[in-house]
Amino acid sequence: MNTEPAGRRARLEKKVEITDPRAIRALAHAARLEVISELYSTQVSRTATELAAQTGLTPSAMSYHLRALQKWGIVVPAPTEGDARERRWKAAGTDFAINSGGGAASPVVDLELDAFRRRAAAYARTRDERRRAGAPAEAPTAVVLASELLYLTREQQADLTRRLFALLGEYELDDPHRIPEGAERMAAMWSLIPDDRTVARIAPEVASGPAET
Repeated sequence: MNTEPAGRRARLEKKVEITDPRAIRALAHAARLEVISELYSTQVSRTATELAAQTGLTPSAMSYHLRALQKWGIVVPAPTEGDARERRWKAAGTDFAINSGGGAASPVVDLELDAFRRRAAAYARTRDERRRAGAPAEAPTAVVLASELLYLTREQQADLTRRLFALLGEYELDDPHRIPEGAERMAAMWSLIPDDRTVARIAPEVASGPAET
């Protein structure tokens, strides 16, 4: 959910950053994180009914969550399209970030991981249902889950983060209302987190090979 304005489509950038611990705690709800991901990633306005259908809530329950997000300046009302009786909502900016100041934001992290698991499980169910129904084989969808351990300086960490966001930005839609034919909606998630588990350090002489005698 944290994105940086590098290599982005041509539009004004407005980053919404949450630092208040009370606001961070208020985000510890799966439906609210789903709303933030949907509105900030697509930059398209939605109604409470549309968002409720996506999260499995009732429209009234979703309206409650939207008002809570509005309280912290995360979402704002959007211009009405068509039926003026139903309020529309949009992201309050183009980018969203949670800055806990080094403190723990584990409830939010747990919910993000749960959302990933739900997406993966839903994809697996749909794939298996198609196979059981004898649907014709299609070209495989790119599903990637990879892990890597790196040793990075603070400068390298910042550089890697910047370059990854720049690369992701290259694939954003120029117009979120015009989706290319054949395009699939893909959820991308990546992380960079210190691995503080205790591991044996490699001695310098071992790392560089045996000393010559």
